[in-house]
Amino acid sequence: MEFFTTTADAAKRTTDCAIVGVYERKQLTEAAAQIDAATGGLIAGLMDQGDISSKLGAVSLVPRVDGARCKRLLVVGLGKKSTFGRREFARAQSAALTHIRSQHVVDAVSYLTREDTRDCDAYYRARLALQALGEHRYRFNDTKSKDRRPVPKLRKLGLGANDSAMAKTLTRGAEHGTGIAAGMAVTRDLANMPPNICTPSYLADTAMEMARKHKAVNVQVLDEPDMAERGMHSLLSVGNGSEQPSRLIHIDYRAGKKSDAPVVLVGKGITFDSGGISLKPGPMMDEMKFDMGGAAAVLGVMAAVAALKLPINLSVIVPSAENMPSGRATRPGDVVTSMSGRTIEILNTDAEGRLILCDAMTYAQAELDCAAIIDVATLTGACVIALGHHRSGLMGNDQTLIDSLMAAGERAVDRAWQLPIDQEYVDQLKSNFADCANIGGRDGGAITAGAFLGQFTEKATWAHLDIAGTAWLGGAKKGATGRPVPLLVDYLLDRMD
Repeated sequence: MEFFTTTADAAKRTTDCAIVGVYERKQLTEAAAQIDAATGGLIAGLMDQGDISSKLGAVSLVPRVDGARCKRLLVVGLGKKSTFGRREFARAQSAALTHIRSQHVVDAVSYLTREDTRDCDAYYRARLALQALGEHRYRFNDTKSKDRRPVPKLRKLGLGANDSAMAKTLTRGAEHGTGIAAGMAVTRDLANMPPNICTPSYLADTAMEMARKHKAVNVQVLDEPDMAERGMHSLLSVGNGSEQPSRLIHIDYRAGKKSDAPVVLVGKGITFDSGGISLKPGPMMDEMKFDMGGAAAVLGVMAAVAALKLPINLSVIVPSAENMPSGRATRPGDVVTSMSGRTIEILNTDAEGRLILCDAMTYAQAELDCAAIIDVATLTGACVIALGHHRSGLMGNDQTLIDSLMAAGERAVDRAWQLPIDQEYVDQLKSNFADCANIGGRDGGAITAGAFLGQFTEKATWAHLDIAGTAWLGGAKKGATGRPVPLLVDYLLDRMD
């Protein structure tokens, strides 16, 4: 993807397509007004005829623009000017790019970045614009032999600026947006890959390739004997029924001060989740290839950070296994000993993500001086019931960290919502036969899953993101979303300031 900035009058800039906006009550943006004046009232006339709508996200393509230098004009509805904010900007920009991707447009200039937004400065407008471009150029064709979806021809996006100072700010935002979009593409590619290809070993190979590509990245991969030697029997129990060997992947990126402890991201890497002996229902089980969405997300964050060469220290831990039924599989009622020494009664083998995460977070605390640990996991269907597909679930043991992640999600338009994690939820995990059980019953399932993880992070600054409802889409639009890469990268960028 390429971008450039321009301070030129919208009517005088040569481009395949100029993107301008209109607000309710027939209010034209400055760029729309410039083109309207140059074309003898073209936009105002079309609005009077009802051919252009100011409704947020409505798009109207004008194929011929006599009097202006753009070959085509795309007018986007922006809704009420008084309520036009970052989410509205993101929606309008996305709608514009969606509409023109089938129009054989090679380059376009978006003048929406000039618009004042009530909660979004020029930096974020540019960042969101480039993320939208990445979203609409993304295609997953790796496993198709024919009928491959063509990548849209639009590869260069201009960003309209009021002056040189704004252009400089837009450039910084666009650079970060390009890096985030690249990280999201890595996440989506990994999650979309079929589970017969994307195995724990495949994830390990992906990490090793990242290390070969970036000097600041180092990787260590623990195999099953390595994990057994460290006492990771909770993690190992999940992969018992699979022919695919489990892996623990440890990636370090060091570009900050040596004295700065790294932020540690831990991503759940269940490359396929059949449920094990507690077998899932057959319908939509194919979507359980997305159960490594947490691993894909943290690898995508690492890819974005390394590409942007951010001056920070970051560690990524990916515990990875395949959860399958077989004669060797873990049974309901089995008791395993975690790396922490805490014993766990496994009441449901389909609550396996927490079993690999707890050992990974114990490992992180043993190996690293952690500034904060943030685990990311497609952990519970209960979180989908609670929050749907709009917000990720968020909980933890440090309110400052939680507040920072919540704020990052709002800024990045990748929102989360805090759930409680009171002692009553921890009490639901009591077991008659072990230190704790791996489930706490049906009630509050997303919270008891987080409460389970909290027992292994009592001495760390920790937060948990349940992305079961946000990591992928089902139905006709089935595929990975790339979330929560924008939230996490924004959090890391904010720590730099």
